[in-house]
Amino acid sequence: MCGRFALWTPPGVITRYFKVSVAPDIQPRYNVAPGQQILAICQTVDAQRMPAMLKWGLIPSWAKEESIGYKMINVREESVKVKPGFKLAYKFRRCLVPVSGFYEWQKEGSGKQPYLIRLSGSDLFALAGIWESWKKPASDERIESCAILTTSANGVISRVHDRMPVIIGPEHIDLWLDASSSIHRIEALMRPFDDRDMVCHRVSSAVNNAKNDAPSLIECQ
Repeated sequence: MCGRFALWTPPGVITRYFKVSVAPDIQPRYNVAPGQQILAICQTVDAQRMPAMLKWGLIPSWAKEESIGYKMINVREESVKVKPGFKLAYKFRRCLVPVSGFYEWQKEGSGKQPYLIRLSGSDLFALAGIWESWKKPASDERIESCAILTTSANGVISRVHDRMPVIIGPEHIDLWLDASSSIHRIEALMRPFDDRDMVCHRVSSAVNNAKNDAPSLIECQ
């Protein structure tokens, strides 16, 4: 799964990496948590690519309560392929979540030890996501939200957790965001990322508290 992540990459680098025309208005964050507004890269039906701030926790269009989003921060890639409730978002509303690294927790005794997972030699990569627009009952207010897709863990992450987010390499960004892409080609992207390109190290348990947000959280312990 993916329950926290960090994004400290400068906006200009994000703009160039994802080929968006407008630089995202964001500050470095080291402990992004579910329920918060997060940066996502979306593409409109006329192929305009843009940054958007979405609530992390998918609220399906059919939902009666906003609170369901807290149960849908992640969606398993095995489920998104077959469950009717995800069908339209999977086909037409795919997005990418820029991150510099993400956290996973390993059970140690009676507690859990957090780890930061990153790509070797890079402070930016993309997690696969889907997004929805939900209208509050008896209101004109809309909430745009998203979930990060997960798959089975690769060799590096399996030592910590049995799931990992789906990572979309830069060579596949266009394919993932284009709603006209063949679903068969999209499905081929939802696999564990090559573990030769990933690194993992222990970090402070201070990351357990979502109120903590400082560069010291990503330091190796």
